[in-house]
Amino acid sequence: MTLSAPFFGDSVFRGRDRRYLDGLTASRATGRLYAGASGFSYASWKPGFYPPGAPQKDFLRLYAQRLPSVELNTTGYRLPPEEQFQRWADETPGGFRFAVKMPHPNRVAVFTERVRALADKLGPVRIVVQQARDDTFLDRLLDSLDPGLLWALDFRHESWSGAETGRAAVVNALDGTASFRYVRLREPPYSDRALRDWAARLAPLLADGVEVYAYFKHEDEPTAPVYAERLLELI
Repeated sequence: MTLSAPFFGDSVFRGRDRRYLDGLTASRATGRLYAGASGFSYASWKPGFYPPGAPQKDFLRLYAQRLPSVELNTTGYRLPPEEQFQRWADETPGGFRFAVKMPHPNRVAVFTERVRALADKLGPVRIVVQQARDDTFLDRLLDSLDPGLLWALDFRHESWSGAETGRAAVVNALDGTASFRYVRLREPPYSDRALRDWAARLAPLLADGVEVYAYFKHEDEPTAPVYAERLLELI
C-alpha cells in the first residue's frame, strides 16, 4: 500500500523530503527527539516509504535521509560482527542514532565492546529483563554497565514497578533520573489525535533538555516510519 496524503493530511508529506542529517532538533525545544521505527530492512515498505526500485542495500541510507534514528532488534538475537556495526555507521549521516538491543544481561562486556564500533552513532542500549524482580540482580547489573553509554532497561515483569535504576532509563517511563527517555509505541494504529497526544506528553521533557528516543512497531505496511515523521512534525 502506498500511503497517500489523506493518511494524515498534506502537511506530513510536505515534510517527508526533509533531510534529517543533524538529528532533528525541534526549534521550540532544547532536547532532541529521536523518533523512528523498529527496524528498516523491509521490502514491503516499497513503494509506500522506499522508492519502488530501491535495492535492499540502500534501505538504511534512504531511511536515514528522512528519520534520525532506528531501533535495531536483530542485535538481540545474534550479535553482528564489528564490521557490520561499522558499515551501519558509515551508511548514515552525522547526528543519526542507533538504539540497539542486547541479547542477554550476562553478555554486557562482549556486547559493549562490539557496539562501540558505531562510535558517535550509538544511542541507547536496551536490555530486556524477563525475570521477576530481584534487587540483588539489578544492583549487579547496574554496576556492570559502562557509564559512558546510555542504557535502557526493558522490564517485562510487573514486579519491577518502582525499581530504582539510577542513570539507566526504564522503557516507557517518562519520569526518572536518567538523562534520556526511551519510548516503545507498540499498539498501532495511531490516529493523528493519538500522535498529538504523544507530542504533548513529550514536549515538556524536550523543553527541559531531555533527549527522547521513540520507536514505532514495525508492520508490513510502512506505518511506523510515517508515524515517526508525523510525531517529529508535531513537536
